[in-house]
Amino acid sequence: MIRSVITGTGSALPARRVSNAELAETVDTSDEWIVERTGIRFRHIAGPDETTATLAADACKAALAAAGRAARDIDLIVLATATPDQTFPASATKVQAMLGINDCVAFDVAAVCSGFLYALQVADSMIRAGAHRRALVIGAETFSRILDWEDRTTCVLFGDGAGAVVLEGEEDSGRGILATRLHADGRHNELLYVDGGPSTTGTVGKVRMKGREVFRHAVVNLAAVMTETLAAAGLESSDVDWVVPHQANARILDATARKLGLNPAQVVVTVDQHANTSAASVPLALDTAVRDGRIRPGQLIVLEAMGGGFTWGAAVVRL
Repeated sequence: MIRSVITGTGSALPARRVSNAELAETVDTSDEWIVERTGIRFRHIAGPDETTATLAADACKAALAAAGRAARDIDLIVLATATPDQTFPASATKVQAMLGINDCVAFDVAAVCSGFLYALQVADSMIRAGAHRRALVIGAETFSRILDWEDRTTCVLFGDGAGAVVLEGEEDSGRGILATRLHADGRHNELLYVDGGPSTTGTVGKVRMKGREVFRHAVVNLAAVMTETLAAAGLESSDVDWVVPHQANARILDATARKLGLNPAQVVVTVDQHANTSAASVPLALDTAVRDGRIRPGQLIVLEAMGGGFTWGAAVVRL
């Protein structure tokens, strides 16, 4: 039996780091207001020469180095993003070119904040089916380009960044992706969306969100999908070493942990430093915790996320 194993992680952040205090100079907000409601203190904002693809490529280089692999070893690239460089072609193909890979399967997945979980299951399925051996699975965003900077209820929440993992097929040794579960419910489009697109307005549009309603759905859906995914792997919450959640809001992270009976100390939190980086937030948080030594080989981790659509999902992984 073949399992998909995470053999390397990497991340990349724009050079510009913006504090709440700096943001308050141009937006009607304050550090106290933002921290109290979200837990966010900083975010990174992409500069003119930084795009979703450039950040993704940098994250991939770091992941490849961690895995001890060369770019030529990769035969699949799946990039999750809601902010591609262009409407087409897929930003994954730009990453492919930046890495110097002449030929491999490369495409984008769009599931907003849940995108990395969707991309991970797609790549896992292709590896277990024997179609591919080694993949780069990426979450990358430049959400700053689709924010309404006059709407303080949304513009303070998001940041830019990228995270990536190298996923390799190996004979089952107990490591790797043990179970994944994904969901979507399109009835909630108006709660979190972008008010534009090529087929409707012919524009990119801006992010719109009804935060209170999103919060309520997030806590219920995330706790349920984590329980569901652990059960599919034959495990319980007491078996979990770490939860690596989508970094949307510190209050959502706390509420979800309590609902599952988990110790908050087992939850990787980076939202204070990076804000909500949408599809990038899970792999970015994973890489942070791997590199600072919190997450170690052999540990059981749960990845989870929910985003616009609504889409949501979880993965149980043993590193």
